[in-house]
Amino acid sequence: MTARDGAITAPARGFLRDLRRLSVFTAKRLAALFLTVLVGVYLTILIANMGGQVDELRMVQIQSTIAEQVRADPAFFDLSPQERNELIQRQVQLEVERLRLDQPFIVRSVDYLQQAIRLDLGRSEHMHSDRGAREVYWIIVERLPATLLLFGTANLLVFFASVFIALGLSRRYGSALDRSVIALAPSSAAPGWFYGIFLILLFAFVIPILPAGGMVDVPPPEGTLAYAASLLRHMLLPVTAMFISTIFISIYSWRTFFLIHSSEDYVEMARAKGLPSRLIERRYVLRPTLSPIITSFALMLIGLWSGAIILEQVFNWPGLGTLLFQAIGHRDTPVIIGTVVIFAYLLAVTVFLLDILYALLDPRVRVGTG
Repeated sequence: MTARDGAITAPARGFLRDLRRLSVFTAKRLAALFLTVLVGVYLTILIANMGGQVDELRMVQIQSTIAEQVRADPAFFDLSPQERNELIQRQVQLEVERLRLDQPFIVRSVDYLQQAIRLDLGRSEHMHSDRGAREVYWIIVERLPATLLLFGTANLLVFFASVFIALGLSRRYGSALDRSVIALAPSSAAPGWFYGIFLILLFAFVIPILPAGGMVDVPPPEGTLAYAASLLRHMLLPVTAMFISTIFISIYSWRTFFLIHSSEDYVEMARAKGLPSRLIERRYVLRPTLSPIITSFALMLIGLWSGAIILEQVFNWPGLGTLLFQAIGHRDTPVIIGTVVIFAYLLAVTVFLLDILYALLDPRVRVGTG
């Protein structure tokens, strides 16, 4: 009974040990990523406020706005100029204290950082959501699904198409199709928005079969099916642009991974045993290469997040990239900081998921150990 009990408890102890190591590894990675986000957001606050100069401009704007309101209000027409100026100064002082602009910028910057990390992003200074909300949180929440839909669709298409085509090319090494993909790999040096401009010129103006921009028709079609059809038509060009800009370099890179693992001794042994080629590719070629493939895909995904601003602006896609571009144009500091915070969280989540998947897929990775 004792040996039997030990046989039962040994796997349990091993599971608990692995779970504890995974928990420690996860906590360390979360702490490191949180610190990275913290530093990035704080630098954004400093840059967006130009070291406090933007807040000084805000004080001038507050004084000008309140002065115009007081002078245009018939209730204050009977006041003398001195009384009117005193009233303006009192209201300006109240507004400055409410916004805490009377404190040193270093103190306010720390407050801005705490609020940004908690997603307590305050109110926009110039912009509003389509529903009229001035809270930065709701402005961003309204735009976030559009960005996730566009980039999520494009990245999933790139990932599955690249794996499928790269695996097929590894079986046809040196063929005409293989050489064509190698020749086209440098075309991925151009970003997605570059191809997007040519796609718009070709399919929206020369051959006008697709819309040049936007997310849906104006006015939006009624009915779920009609709305979905309009959305797909508007997504086709930006998704194609991102697909073209990344597909060839992804196929070339992952084909190289497959070729390297196809020449391993254990693969040759599996072929000598007479195992089916599909089983060999799936078990002995594709599975060992999942870790570097996912790493490459995650790095590509981070690059696409960074290029969202220009791509969405080219296609007039109402996502976070377009929002950030508009906020920079309006010098709307709260919206700029809020958008950068969301992008920082998206990048951190991408890297964190990459670490977890790497630890789960690659048995050589030992989490929680030196």
